[in-house]
Amino acid sequence: MASVPYPFTAVVGMSDMRLSLLLNAISPAIGGVLVRGEKGTAKSTIVRGLTALMPDVPVVTGCRFSCDPAAPDPACPDGPHEAAGAEDRPARMVELPVGASEDRLVGALDIERALSEGVKAFEPGLLADAHRGILYVDEVNLLHDHLVDLLLDAAAMGASYVEREGVSVRHAARFLLVGTMNPEEGELRPQLLDRFGLTVEVAASREPDQRVEVVRRRLAYDADAEGFAARWAVEEGQLRERIAAARALLPDVVLGDAVLRQIAAVCAAFEVDGMRADIVMARTACALAAWAGRTEVREEDVRQAALLALPHRRRRNPFDAPGLDEDKLDQTLEEFAADEDDDPEPDPDGGPDDGTDGPQGEDAQAPHDQPQAPDQPQLPEQAQGPESDPAPADPKAQSEGDRDNAPGEGGETAAVGAGEPFRTRRLDVPGLGEGADGRRSRARTAHGRTTGARRPQGTLTKLHLAATVQAAAPHQVARGRRGPGLVVRRDDLREAVREGREGNLVLFVVDASGSMAARKRMSAVKGAVLSLLLDAYQRRDKIGMITFRGAEAELALPPTSSVEAGAARLESLPTGGRTPLSAGLLKAHEVLRVERLRDASRRPLLVVVTDGRSTGGPEPLVRTSRAARLLGAEGVASVVVDCEAGPVRLGLAGELARDLQGTAVTLDELRADSVSALVRDVRGQGNHHTTRRAA
Repeated sequence: MASVPYPFTAVVGMSDMRLSLLLNAISPAIGGVLVRGEKGTAKSTIVRGLTALMPDVPVVTGCRFSCDPAAPDPACPDGPHEAAGAEDRPARMVELPVGASEDRLVGALDIERALSEGVKAFEPGLLADAHRGILYVDEVNLLHDHLVDLLLDAAAMGASYVEREGVSVRHAARFLLVGTMNPEEGELRPQLLDRFGLTVEVAASREPDQRVEVVRRRLAYDADAEGFAARWAVEEGQLRERIAAARALLPDVVLGDAVLRQIAAVCAAFEVDGMRADIVMARTACALAAWAGRTEVREEDVRQAALLALPHRRRRNPFDAPGLDEDKLDQTLEEFAADEDDDPEPDPDGGPDDGTDGPQGEDAQAPHDQPQAPDQPQLPEQAQGPESDPAPADPKAQSEGDRDNAPGEGGETAAVGAGEPFRTRRLDVPGLGEGADGRRSRARTAHGRTTGARRPQGTLTKLHLAATVQAAAPHQVARGRRGPGLVVRRDDLREAVREGREGNLVLFVVDASGSMAARKRMSAVKGAVLSLLLDAYQRRDKIGMITFRGAEAELALPPTSSVEAGAARLESLPTGGRTPLSAGLLKAHEVLRVERLRDASRRPLLVVVTDGRSTGGPEPLVRTSRAARLLGAEGVASVVVDCEAGPVRLGLAGELARDLQGTAVTLDELRADSVSALVRDVRGQGNHHTTRRAA
């Protein structure tokens, strides 16, 4: 790996991302950047290149927490610093790995020394290293929830607190937060999303000439990193000087009342929550003016600031793509236009730009050309309710494949929209798991209520004080205790065993056959699945989707954290053909087997959405029963959502649930506000099976 970072000015295109990073370098108070985009778009490369452009940081000599000599932190664990010297060091970029532990992020406190000696022996973490620098989180959307909570606290307070049973250490932690993510792998929690000052969408260029230039430069860098960097040294130096000049000019930038009214009007028009958006827009507009060499904020600065600061903040449901209606933005700006000065200050640079065009003439986009997010499905319209589906006169003959001429059974029917989603009952996996933190099933986790104590397994992080004192108390005389203090040794330490909730793998098996093809009925079914997808999004689950129709089953969505992708697949799902239910169950068995090898700790929940009918091939009901009993024998927790409608019901979904050793519920019972009682814990072992139908 090359030791010299790829030059920031050598990056081809990506003008919005580069501009956002440069604005944060000018005004760190903006609050960082979230970069959303497909893999392989140089997101990490650009962020690392920015670090080389940042000015040196003056620090107290020997301070592990990067205290400013001009204003040292009075609570610094390495303080006091009154007589300490000062030195300059390069700005740091600290990377937070997705799988980092809590101690690696916030630091570790030696509990044994704290209890026995009263000494606060503290080893700083990544938050201390990132103070007054850049904290970079690649794949930030995959970060564990407890680490997200710690980041939120540090970003909000500008400090990190480490507490272990009353022993507390605090240090300053102010950093530029830069995160990258691939939306296909899932979205961010709204609280963390709002902490990022700006957001940009990036995508690889579709222009052949630009792609050729990207490859040419990358190969040249890999062959001779130092020589390549030297060829861009002049441009890097010029950009560094321009950043320094903009920083010096920033305090003189004037933000008039008329411009502030435009900012407030735009934020109100897009219904963003809270006041953070207004503040970020104001800071961004000032930084844009300073970057352009002006001391006056103009309307174009406000417009550009809105395109960078509002897309991820506008009020939206989880399945909407981020973005702004630029026509609405222009209309609002025009309505609240600021009065033009008679002699406006000239713009030496002709408007804001990222200033990074290199000597090889890269074809960068203009900064105001904000790339739009790809279309994603909006929330569906109101469902019209299920349509009656009369039962056949001969159910067995019907299930054996004699329904070829039924409406929708002979061919494909165009996809229909989903009904309006609703709040669903929580479906749990029984027992006690040990999977990733989430909000669905009971599990042993690092956070939650304390249920017991045990000897530490690795580094002690959650001390159980009462159990530790109880273990140490019988040995005080033998250890020669003379004073009021307790003599504690490592063998006495006990860690707390805690119980919280985990996220599960929710695998949907959706019947898309002709028996489900009635428009109103399928709309209601899709609305129910969409509701379950929303529930999975809120409970931090992974989801997968299998559909079956015609002659086979298809893995429409491999297990992923992107619930948005599941909603998109559902929206475009066509119906028609026979009902190969056994194929759908066998496909589910195979998917779960592979996922068990990948992540054995994440327990699955199988949700089968069907009316229970099975057609196609010899003895379809027998083969379906065998496939269901195979899943039930392996202890897969399951629930069957019974989609059967009409005055006469065959009860096939209930029989399927019994074979799966799971539970069957109707569409009405799936609603959280249903009058009917719903079994909350899915019976994975089949000791108690209940089939309920709507009254």
